[in-house]
Amino acid sequence: MKDLKRTGGWLIVLALIAVTTAVGQLAVGKRNEDAKKPSSKYFDAVKLLNDVEYLASDEREGRSPLRPSIEQTRAYVETQFRRSGLVPIRDSFRQDFQITERGTERKVAGVNFVGQIKGKKRSDKYIVITAHYDHLGIRNGSVYNGADDNASGTAALFAIAEYFAKETPQHSLVFVAFDAEEMGLLGATEFVANPPVAKENILLNINMDMISRSDKGELYAAGTFHYPQFKPALEAAQKKAKVKLLLGHDRPELGMGDWTNQSDHAAFHAAKIPFIYFGVEDHKDYHRPTDDFVNIQPEFYVRAVETIIEALRSFDK
Repeated sequence: MKDLKRTGGWLIVLALIAVTTAVGQLAVGKRNEDAKKPSSKYFDAVKLLNDVEYLASDEREGRSPLRPSIEQTRAYVETQFRRSGLVPIRDSFRQDFQITERGTERKVAGVNFVGQIKGKKRSDKYIVITAHYDHLGIRNGSVYNGADDNASGTAALFAIAEYFAKETPQHSLVFVAFDAEEMGLLGATEFVANPPVAKENILLNINMDMISRSDKGELYAAGTFHYPQFKPALEAAQKKAKVKLLLGHDRPELGMGDWTNQSDHAAFHAAKIPFIYFGVEDHKDYHRPTDDFVNIQPEFYVRAVETIIEALRSFDK
C-alpha cells in the first residue's frame, strides 16, 4: 500500500507540473499575441479591434435593421458612445425614425445614434463625423458579418471620440452612427432632413465606410473634386500619415469609380453640405459572407484611423 500511495503521489505531482506548464505556455502565447497587436498613442487600439470583432460576430446576425437581433448592436453602440466621452445633443443619443422595407408595406424601427463633443472656440460650428452600423443580415443561410463594411467605421467613431474627448477640438464635433445605409442611405437621409443642430452651421461631413483593409496600404479621401477648399488640410495630413493617403474617387467621369453618391455622405452632398469620405477600394470580400473580422488588417486599420484623426485636426484649425 505504501508503494502504491507513493506512486499516486508522484502522479499527482507530475499532473500539477503538466498543468502549470500548460498554463505558463498559454500565458506566454497570450503575451506574444498581445505583442503582435498594434498600439496607438491616439486611442486604445486593442479596444478598437475588440469593437470590430464584437460588431462583426455571428451573434450579431449581420446587423440588419429588419432582424430583432439588431437591438444587440444598438445597445452596444449607445454604450460605446457614452464610454467614449460623448454626450447627447438632445435628451438621448437615439434619433428614431421609420424604415419601410423595399417592395413591401412593412415598417420597422430605425435608430441613428448622435453624440457630441463641444468645441472650445467655435462651439456653434459643427463637423459631423459619421459611419453606418448596419449591414446585410442573413442571406440564404449565410451571415454577412460586415467587418470592413462597416463595423470598421463604427468602431472608428468610438476611437476618434475617445481621442477628442481628451484633446478638446476648436469646433464642436457631432458623431453619428447611421442605421439603414445598406437599404438606401435611410439613416443619413433622416439625419440631414432633421438635424439636431442648425444645418447652416454644419461646416463639413467626415464619413467613414470600409477603412480596415487594403493590400496596397491605401486609404482614399474622396470629395476634394467638389470641395477643393479641403485639399490643403488633407495634404497636411498626408505628411503625417502612416498609410498611403490618396485623394480621388470623386470625379463624375469615373462612373462606378466615383464614390460621391455611394455612402452616407451623399445625403450631405445633396443638401449642399461639404463632405470628405474616407474608404478603401472594393476587395474580394465586399458584400460577401467572408467579410469577417479575421480578414481585416489590424496594422493598416489602426494607422488609417490615426490618419483620419490627423485629417480632423487639420480641418479643425
